[in-house]
Amino acid sequence: MKKIMFTLLAVLTTMTVSSQVKTGIEVLRESNFELLKGQRVGLITNPTGVDSQLKSTIDILHEAKEVELTAMYAPEHGVRGDYYAGDHVQHTKDEKTGVQVYSLHGEIRKPTPEMLENIDVLVYDIQDIGSRSYTYISTLGLAMEAAAENDIKMVVLDRPNPLGGNKFEGPLVDQEFISFVSQFPITYVHGFTVGELALFLNEEKMLTNGVKCDLTVIEMKGWKRDMSFDDTGLPWVASSPHIPHAHSAYYYPVSGILGELYVVSIGVGYTMPFEVFGAKWMEAQELSDRLNSINIPGVIFRPIHYRPYYSVSEGELIQGVQVHITDLQKVPLSIIQFYVLQEAYKMNPEKNVFELCNENRLSMFDRVSGTDQIREKFQKRFLVEDIIELWEKDVEPFVNKAKHYFLY
Repeated sequence: MKKIMFTLLAVLTTMTVSSQVKTGIEVLRESNFELLKGQRVGLITNPTGVDSQLKSTIDILHEAKEVELTAMYAPEHGVRGDYYAGDHVQHTKDEKTGVQVYSLHGEIRKPTPEMLENIDVLVYDIQDIGSRSYTYISTLGLAMEAAAENDIKMVVLDRPNPLGGNKFEGPLVDQEFISFVSQFPITYVHGFTVGELALFLNEEKMLTNGVKCDLTVIEMKGWKRDMSFDDTGLPWVASSPHIPHAHSAYYYPVSGILGELYVVSIGVGYTMPFEVFGAKWMEAQELSDRLNSINIPGVIFRPIHYRPYYSVSEGELIQGVQVHITDLQKVPLSIIQFYVLQEAYKMNPEKNVFELCNENRLSMFDRVSGTDQIREKFQKRFLVEDIIELWEKDVEPFVNKAKHYFLY
């Protein structure tokens, strides 16, 4: 009897969790693909484009009798995830479906008219992680521009923001720092779902030359703004090699900007990407104690010693702190890396990370930050108090504008 009850409980729990949120592709399928009937479809996706049973959006659309999938477009890592970070993706044919795949991560990042001539509607289905420097949203914006310029409809299949819909942090992007890692003037941590972001970019005329595409967002069912990804009941598919778990998206903004300097290990190359800070010259216990004494909401620091397998400090035994998020709603994610730098510099004033890196890494740090003002102000005294106003000043006015595009 106990075994039967346990099995029934497990089934009921699975049913409850799996039905909590339906993503855009599942809502589209429930409509029998009505929006795509009679049209030639181009699909921008990657391995994160799956339903709740992990079936690829590629295969769902290819197998649907109502849909004619005529082309696909590959962002960083490729449509099937068979390219490593930074690798140029090649034009090819998808081995399973035989559909032509055009690269959007190489010399070409925006679909050309030639790449779009065989489609009527461009469908986007990629899981974002809620931070501006993650390049899939740059691909989204460029695709929307191409759709507008070539009179093609654009459909975005919505997915959750893994950080929830209430976290907005960091400055907007200064015009001279617009790049593929900061394509649009939005806050560094943005609380948008990808569908909401598409609406925002379209209606606020943030696409090049203010163009607007014929945009439709297929909304999710069951998602709420206070949900982390863990709350959705959806399976997580690695959105890139260093975002293997849903919680990796929570930590990405904690250390990702500092990581651009390639001076301090942030766990990329170890088993905890973005969750740790380490260097040979850091003293783990003292650094942990100093950071915990600041009482940053929603986070605890723990001393750690580790040996990265590759990347910064490869093969060296280093020490520092592991970041433990205890309350995702309360923790100010993106400012943590500056607190770490502040306390590490107090302990080791001879270790100026901005002087230890090469010039092109400084440029990358600024582009990801969206401005050089953060670095220039911070490196004078290595105090968070010198940049906190600059870090936070754009958030409230941006949220007031963003709210007009919230779907949930």
